[in-house]
Amino acid sequence: MTTTPAAEEVHGTRTDREIAAADAYSAHNYHPLPVVVASAEGAWMTDVEGRRYLDMLAGYSALNFGHGNPRLIAAAKAQLDRVTLTSRAFHHDRFGQFCRELAELCGMEAVLPMNTGAEAVETAVKTARKWGYRVKGVPDGRARIVVAANNFHGRTTTVISFSTDPEARADYGPYTPGFDVVPYGDLAALEAVLDANGDDTVAVLLEPIQGEAGVLVPPPGYLAGVRALTRERGVLFIADEIQSGLGRTGRTFACEHEDVAPDVYVLGKALGGGVVPVSAVVSSREVLGVFRPGEHGSTFGGNPLACAVGLEVVDMLRSGEYQARAAELGAHLHGELALLVGGGAVTQVRGRGLWAGVDIDPALGTGREISERLLARGVLVKDTHGSTIRLAPPLVISKDDLDWSLTQLREVLAAG
Repeated sequence: MTTTPAAEEVHGTRTDREIAAADAYSAHNYHPLPVVVASAEGAWMTDVEGRRYLDMLAGYSALNFGHGNPRLIAAAKAQLDRVTLTSRAFHHDRFGQFCRELAELCGMEAVLPMNTGAEAVETAVKTARKWGYRVKGVPDGRARIVVAANNFHGRTTTVISFSTDPEARADYGPYTPGFDVVPYGDLAALEAVLDANGDDTVAVLLEPIQGEAGVLVPPPGYLAGVRALTRERGVLFIADEIQSGLGRTGRTFACEHEDVAPDVYVLGKALGGGVVPVSAVVSSREVLGVFRPGEHGSTFGGNPLACAVGLEVVDMLRSGEYQARAAELGAHLHGELALLVGGGAVTQVRGRGLWAGVDIDPALGTGREISERLLARGVLVKDTHGSTIRLAPPLVISKDDLDWSLTQLREVLAAG
C-alpha cells in the first residue's frame, strides 16, 4: 500500500498529529481552523492540548442552546434507554407529540420531519412543485421557484443549481432547471419575474437573513412586500429559517421582525439542539397534504431520538427566555460593534440579535487571517466572502464572556 507523507508518522503536538490524520484520510471539503476540539460546555470549547476557546460561531446556529445543554443531554439520554430508531415503517410514541408541538410553535398545522437542513430545503422544493401541480393547477413540468442571489440553502445538486456562488456550484452540472434568481432585497425584480412567469411560479424561497452571504439583513419592508406579492399572486412564500430561526435573532423566527408569517418554514440546525441532526418543513395541512404514502420519505427523519431532543428544544423556546436573551445581548453586541465602524478597521456591521457579519478592512487581512489571529487569543469565529467574519455565539453566552470576545477583536484590529 502506498503511504502519503501526510499519513506517515507525524511528530509534534497532538494537534499536529490529529490534523495530519484528518488531512491524510478525509476529503478536503472543508478548511478548518487549526484547532482540535476535545470537549465543550456552554459557550466554551477545550482542545486536545487543554487550551480553552470561546465559541463565537455555535455551529452556524446549531448550538443556540450551548454545548452539552443539561436539558437536551438529559432528554437524549432518557430516549437512548428506550428506543432510538424505528424507521417510518412503524409508529413510535414521540412522533405525534413532536409534530403537534412544533406545528403549534410555528403557528402551523403540519410537520414533515427530515434530518439535515439541505434535506429540508429539498423537501420544501418538492412540496412546492407538487402543490403547484395538484392544487394550483400548473401544467406538468412548468413549475418555477424564485430564489435570491447570494443564497445559501445547502449543498445538494438541486440546491446548488440555483446558487450564485461559483465555489459551491462549479463542476457539478448539469444543473436542475426551474429556478429564477433575483437580487436579494429587490421587490421590483421579484415582481417582474412573477409577471414574466404568469401562473407558473409556485414558490418564492428566501432566507429572511442571508447567513453565508455575510449576515445580510434585507431592507425594511422587504419581507412584508414579499408576503404581499406572493399572497396576491397565489404563490407560496417559503422562509428558510435554518440559521435565522429558533431564537437566533431575538425572536422565534426572523420573519417576525416584520410581523410576517410565511406559508412554509424550513427549519434545522438548532432544532436538534447540537445533539442530533433534526430538520423539518412546517406548513398548513393544505400544502403538506399533497404528499401521499410512498411519495417522499426518510429512514431517519422523525426518529425517536430526534423527536425527543426536538421536543425539548420546542419546550425551551416556548418560554421566550432564549429569544429575550438574544435580543438583549444582541443589542449590546451590535452597539459595541457599531463603535468599530469608521475607525479604519471595520467598514460595515450587519445583523440582528446575537448574529453579526463584520466586514474588516482588507488592508488588515482576510477574514481567514483575522479568524486565525482571534484563534490565537482563544476566540473561535469563522470567515466568509473575503474579509468578513461572522459572530454567532450560543444564546447562553454570558455578557462578561461576550465582552471579553469583543475586547480580543478590538485588540486584533488595533494590532493591524
